[in-house]
Amino acid sequence: MSASEVSRPIKARYLPADAVVIEATEAERAALARRFGLPEILSLRAEVELDREAKAVLAKGTLSARIVQACAISGEEFETAIEEPLALRFVEEGRIDPALSEDEEIEIELSGDELDEIEFAGESFDLGEAVAQSLGLAIDPYAEGPNADAARKKAGITSDDAPSGPLAEALKALKGE
Repeated sequence: MSASEVSRPIKARYLPADAVVIEATEAERAALARRFGLPEILSLRAEVELDREAKAVLAKGTLSARIVQACAISGEEFETAIEEPLALRFVEEGRIDPALSEDEEIEIELSGDELDEIEFAGESFDLGEAVAQSLGLAIDPYAEGPNADAARKKAGITSDDAPSGPLAEALKALKGE
């Protein structure tokens, strides 16, 4: 795996007592924007509390970002805010159930309060990369900008749930639309 754009290694043995605050620099945000195919990431901040649980490290906090992305309908760029809770569990390599590494399919249902597990090797894990991955998952790939409806109308696209067909056209004519 290549180096993370927002690398923040944390030694698993010596966890900080205070919350870890990750504030991405301009260069880090630009690199992440390239990674996620975004025109720009205006801000990225995460505040994470770390606690030990047996041989794992629990990370809970919040991720806040402001990004610029292209509208899925018009292609026009627009700014949007992302606010996401973070709930991660870092485990030493080999601690995740070995059956999960096999080629056979295993279905696991997680409840909303269960944590994502991330394996790490060595003495430290990269909290910054985990935050970057969480941001990537939080970006809506089909986000619509403020002018999406106008672009649809201009292109003659109607929504799937709008009535269509000869009866809908007749009703529209009766209503004088």
